[in-house]
Amino acid sequence: MSLVKWNPESSFFPSFSNWMDDFFQDSNFKPLVKGISIPAVNVTESKDAFKLNVAAPGFKKDDFKLEIQNGYLTISGESSISQEDQEETFTRREYAFNSFNRSFSLPENVHTEAITAQYADGVLKVILPKRKAEVKPGKQITVD
Repeated sequence: MSLVKWNPESSFFPSFSNWMDDFFQDSNFKPLVKGISIPAVNVTESKDAFKLNVAAPGFKKDDFKLEIQNGYLTISGESSISQEDQEETFTRREYAFNSFNRSFSLPENVHTEAITAQYADGVLKVILPKRKAEVKPGKQITVD
């Protein structure tokens, strides 16, 4: 007896998702999901700060909202574009809407009052500075 890895794609019966893809392949009824995206985020840590690089091309600086609430940093972005082309016999209007929302749990050593953000070349850079470690003087306890 031997073990054989089962591949559902090669089975006799097509999977439901393959059947749906085939059904909608060249149809005008193909389901489209546009305007919903989750940007990639790179998180790095140095001895002085945490840095977030959020890949969000197509946005403007004013499209972003950063909030700190209950120990979480929430970064959201929302943009909309409307375009109208008018010819002699027809008018074409197109609308595009894009939004996202990401939340990050903040470590206790982040200095929330000093967080900064910059947006350039499609990347939102957020710097979360760390608080300086407080060195508390030692305390001697006497035994009674």
